[in-house]
Amino acid sequence: MSAARRSCPDTSWVPEPVDVDILRLTAAGLTTEVVGRRLGLSERTVRRRLRAVADDIGVDTSIEVVVHAVRSGVI
Repeated sequence: MSAARRSCPDTSWVPEPVDVDILRLTAAGLTTEVVGRRLGLSERTVRRRLRAVADDIGVDTSIEVVVHAVRSGVI
């Protein structure tokens, strides 16, 4: 992925409610497995949703997704 994409995440992103829940729990340090159990989702679904959000906002990792969500006031 290009450095330009990583440095300019999408600021117009509006997450789905389930994504906010996933991001809050991920930001609290829970694993995708535990996040899934708490939300009644499979670990695979949690990983897919985090990946989809990363793609939507133009970042590479779950950590960057969480940082973006915190900085933008989503969580």
